[in-house]
Amino acid sequence: SMSLTVPNISIIIGEGGSGGAIALASSNKVIMLENSIYSVISPEGCASILWRDASKSLQAAEAMKLTAKDLLNFGIIDEIISEPLGGAHRDPDEIALNVKSSIKNNLEYFDNMSREEIYDHRKNKFLKIGRDKGFTKSTNLNDTSLIYKEPNLVKIKKNISKNKYFYIGAGLAIIALLSSLFL
Repeated sequence: SMSLTVPNISIIIGEGGSGGAIALASSNKVIMLENSIYSVISPEGCASILWRDASKSLQAAEAMKLTAKDLLNFGIIDEIISEPLGGAHRDPDEIALNVKSSIKNNLEYFDNMSREEIYDHRKNKFLKIGRDKGFTKSTNLNDTSLIYKEPNLVKIKKNISKNKYFYIGAGLAIIALLSSLFL
């Protein structure tokens, strides 16, 4: 689907996983129902690989961040469709209307794009996955959990954003000092 020049939208309604997750990720828009999960491997498979113990699947699931909310936060998916209390099966007509509305709104996003722009959108979206945030294993040998590691560039951006008035004031002070020295 990466070579398509028309919009491609994936909607995950239950479990989107295994090798199919990569195919879904190569869509222009990836949308999930609120209670669905999406990952390239099952929690049991992940636990078996990381800890050689499939019984640690709950720990793996938490570390994998496979919920719609987590994946939206990481920029892997583009939208979450809310479900009624108890899940989508409680009101299939409402879910069908919400899915239809989401598809319509997301297709309208591409109305004024050329085929090349649609292709570039998909390619850039796919290549951006994992560039900003990531997970690492703890350096403590007794700790088998995964830890979220924020890249230094993201930390710097947050620090600048948090302290922007200080940096603006310091910049103006430096400019005033330099202008008084050279004028």
